[in-house]
Amino acid sequence: MATKAVRTSHFLAVSAAVAVALSSAPASAGPREQAKQIHDRLTGVPPTAAVLDSMTAKVTAGDAVGAAMDAMNNPAFYNTTLRNFVTPWTNETQTAFADLNDYTATVIGMIRDNMPFNQVLSEDIVYVGAAGVVDPAYAQTNNDHYIALESERVDLSNPTLLVRRTQSGLPDSQLQPNDAAGVMTTRAFGEAFIKAGTNRRAWRFVSMNFLCRDLEPMNDITRPADRIRQDISRSPGGDSSLYLNNCVGCHAGMDPLSGAFAYYEFDEEVGRVIYTPDSVQGKYLINASTFPQGYVTVDDSWINYWRAGPNAVLGWRGPNDRGNGAKTLGMEVTASRAFSECQVEQVFTKICLHPPATPQDRAEVQRIATVFEGNNYNMKRVFAETAAYCKGQ
Repeated sequence: MATKAVRTSHFLAVSAAVAVALSSAPASAGPREQAKQIHDRLTGVPPTAAVLDSMTAKVTAGDAVGAAMDAMNNPAFYNTTLRNFVTPWTNETQTAFADLNDYTATVIGMIRDNMPFNQVLSEDIVYVGAAGVVDPAYAQTNNDHYIALESERVDLSNPTLLVRRTQSGLPDSQLQPNDAAGVMTTRAFGEAFIKAGTNRRAWRFVSMNFLCRDLEPMNDITRPADRIRQDISRSPGGDSSLYLNNCVGCHAGMDPLSGAFAYYEFDEEVGRVIYTPDSVQGKYLINASTFPQGYVTVDDSWINYWRAGPNAVLGWRGPNDRGNGAKTLGMEVTASRAFSECQVEQVFTKICLHPPATPQDRAEVQRIATVFEGNNYNMKRVFAETAAYCKGQ
């Protein structure tokens, strides 16, 4: 109950601060008001007089981005804003009220340390509390370490308290460096998206959170159907046209991509992700009698059939349209233009308090996405550019 109270107080604090900033912003804000709004939007707390003076001077000089960078030195940017920004990515209900976990902490750490964010789905990385900061230590079988970090209000902005480690080097890890795939191989991702089911959910939420596309908008019935698994009926309800005109549109693209997770399962009894290299999990072979002629998963290979057809608009730019395992799939996703645009769109909605709607907004998303790519995929720059654009709105 105490942990839930901590989460709720953090969330309500930033929400209240943003609401005050919105309601009090003058119609034609001057540099000081704009500087304060930048700070409020990014942190949810008021700036000190000295910080506000410095930020005002930068806004006056035309350096609103620099002012925003100053605001992000406040610990609240990491402990509250980023925590509430990232946490919905880590659970199926997309709530910000979920416990802190290794997925959220890793994204916060990467952004704090200016790590190239195009490594978020492929790097052998995880952020944990430094030794002795909390008890218990990190465990593969529970989330107690991160619950303790949150309940004890450990400052995630402090690089001596939240530290970078390799997933492959964690105690009792089943991963080798070439197996780890950023947040996709964290325990939290496994519990949310690998547990039960057929691992198609893993691809769906990667697409939603990193391409800003759910399955339905990507529906394309013109793609090859040769990788659709045996558990999908080719005549649901006795109507083959339903399959051809609806089911195939998602499964023809999704099934080949979800093959990347074929060696992963979440064991609910022991509470951990299970990785079995070179051995396909049984969930990929269930309900084989539904359509025996369907695709039989034999390894963790994946193919991106959505590189062609309508979904070519996502701007796929990876070196190969196919590969093996979650790591190479992550590289395929983060190399796309859609990945860059998606990160900007999500930050825009968070900081500007509305999704990009006008032609000017959409042009700004494109500009910031290009800046993002040109600055080694630095997410703090995305937040700063976005806050600078929205100042005075």
